[in-house]
Amino acid sequence: MKTIHLFANWKMYLGYDESNILANALIGEVRKMPPAINIALFPSALSLYSIALNLKETDIAVGAQNAYWLDKGGYTGEVSVGMFKEVGCRYVLIGHSERRHVFHETNLEVRKKVEAAFAEKIMPVVCVGETKEERNAGKTEEVVEVQLRAAFEDLNLPSDTRFIIAYEPVWAIGTGDACDPKEAERIHKEIAKITKSLLSDVNFSILYGGSVRAENVADYLAGSHTDGVLIGNASAKLDTFKGIMDKAAQFAAK
Repeated sequence: MKTIHLFANWKMYLGYDESNILANALIGEVRKMPPAINIALFPSALSLYSIALNLKETDIAVGAQNAYWLDKGGYTGEVSVGMFKEVGCRYVLIGHSERRHVFHETNLEVRKKVEAAFAEKIMPVVCVGETKEERNAGKTEEVVEVQLRAAFEDLNLPSDTRFIIAYEPVWAIGTGDACDPKEAERIHKEIAKITKSLLSDVNFSILYGGSVRAENVADYLAGSHTDGVLIGNASAKLDTFKGIMDKAAQFAAK
């Protein structure tokens, strides 16, 4: 049975107390999960350290929602990849659609963050995906390939390198308009093909993100090129996240 990644991106939905309460509540729930389920939480930078401490002896991993590519310096408001690793982060989200489209993060900036993550040996979760306009224009594959090439082309990585790619169509995020699972699987297959052409000797997993719910998570996990899901709003509430976890556990038990 392949490992199933359930990655919870809490964005800016939860404050410090809310984040810690939810993280603590999940400890008992995760103990019920089969070994094949890998759960990681991506809380805000303010609550991340305390959550990482509380989860240190559990099977729940912690990741950063974003990071800066330089180690230290006069960069007001930024937190480096190395600083996040120091407080216990195992993963870092890079190039999330909200970073790209709300904060105008460029492919070049994504590349610098990817390189910093590999240098610090923290696993990058590199997000790619098209807007509604790009999909309607038939440019989905083109957009995804450009983003993948910008992130990975000409990287010289050891053969034991592991990383994650999250396909998150911009039009599906937070809209309730989830991508059809068969279409997501088709794009995941293309992502795998492109990534293998760029980095032939490394191991990577592919996640789907965009309006994931308990009702559709098993359909995504059924895809042979889908290794898990990146969950936004639904992961910031115990009942909805637990619903997704339970469905994933049922899928893993088949």
